[in-house]
Amino acid sequence: MDLVTPGFGLIFWTAITFLFLLLILKKFAWKPILDAVSEREEGIKDALGEAEKARGEMLNLKSANEQILKEARAERELLLKDARDIKNKMIADAKEDAQEQANKMITQARESIHNEKQAAITELRNQVAELSIGIAKKVMQSELSSEEKQVALIENMLKDISLK
Repeated sequence: MDLVTPGFGLIFWTAITFLFLLLILKKFAWKPILDAVSEREEGIKDALGEAEKARGEMLNLKSANEQILKEARAERELLLKDARDIKNKMIADAKEDAQEQANKMITQARESIHNEKQAAITELRNQVAELSIGIAKKVMQSELSSEEKQVALIENMLKDISLK
């Protein structure tokens, strides 16, 4: 087998055809391909920048959400504390009012009992006085029915007066 060595003409025309093909490819194919690759590279860079920006915003939102949750928890605790304080104050006020009402009722009952006692004592005294007067009247009528009894009663009274 003989190897054929290419001749100068074949190499020349192959080189010219190759250069011509290179120029055509450069003018019509590489520029659009390179532009597309460059445009794609820019798009990827923009997308990465946007993703980084979104990641930063998400971190900011996360920290803001945590802060809002902390504030909400603190506010909830404050509201619960206020509610407990109000409940305790209402219970204490109700107890105090009930104690005051009970004390008023006891005072009124004592006054009522005292007034009724005084009225009963006064009525009893009046009845005793009426009975005493009635008894004295009857005794005096029987004692003073005769003159001798009247003289004896006066002498007894005089003796009692002089003895004292």
